[in-house]
Amino acid sequence: MDGQVPRRSPSAAMLAALRPKQWAKNVLLFAALVFSVGQTPGVLVPPTHLWAAIAAFFSFCMLASTGYVYNDLRDAEADRHHPKKRFRPIAAGELSPKGAWALMAVCMVLALGVAWAISVPFLVVALLYFATTLAYSTIFKHMVILDVMFLGACYLWRAAAGAVAIDVHLSPWLLVCTSFGALFLGFNKRRGEILLLEGRVTAARKALAHYSPAMLQEFQAITTSGTVLSYALYTVLGSPKKPWLLVTLPYVLYGIFRYIYLMDQKGEGSAPDETLLRDRPILLTALLYLVTALLVMVFAPDA
Repeated sequence: MDGQVPRRSPSAAMLAALRPKQWAKNVLLFAALVFSVGQTPGVLVPPTHLWAAIAAFFSFCMLASTGYVYNDLRDAEADRHHPKKRFRPIAAGELSPKGAWALMAVCMVLALGVAWAISVPFLVVALLYFATTLAYSTIFKHMVILDVMFLGACYLWRAAAGAVAIDVHLSPWLLVCTSFGALFLGFNKRRGEILLLEGRVTAARKALAHYSPAMLQEFQAITTSGTVLSYALYTVLGSPKKPWLLVTLPYVLYGIFRYIYLMDQKGEGSAPDETLLRDRPILLTALLYLVTALLVMVFAPDA
């Protein structure tokens, strides 16, 4: 069909506009829950914590989708020049601007309603997250370096929101590690986009014109080192199970190295969510990491 895809039904177009694949980013809200397992005497995970974490995940998914739809409304014309983004529902003409605004309103009401039901502090963090996404879409998206830093800030709010939702202490080392990890993914995403667009960066996104593959490789080296070191410090300094969580470090190392390999040898990286969700070695590594971390939290003695 020469690059064309079958036209989606209105319901399918609305679902696609929500970008459900990218909801996987909100799994970060469960980090505080995982690292608090076994900390309550007599119970592994309090049911209230589990339900609060699930509700928080849903709230952030709806907030994220609100931002995605708004972003697609603003960038519809630019997206039509992008080899992949031109198939997004609004850019493809499958979802009207009026329908997009209505969809945003529904998602926003659901997100804020659930956030308020969890707690007022969580609602505040959720609003700060949403404000950051709007600032990115309206201002910082076209500013070199700051575009990636604001995307990274969204991951920070996710990590903080997970702890606020279940009312547990949030280690500053987890925030540092999250920051470096988000910057690692963000700069690699820009590198993948440049390679994908092959010189058509100005038409698709202004900030890309100021990046180069060589510069982004330098950023990759810095953020890779920062991610590994900060995670190692987190396992040692940021948890009651300090020395034992260090056994999860090989999983983190392999995941990072595998992602760099996919970037360099397979041309992946322009859509990190798709890369992470379809690569079986990375998915298996994530599963083994989760199992190992839970075993440590449940059975390892406190330091």
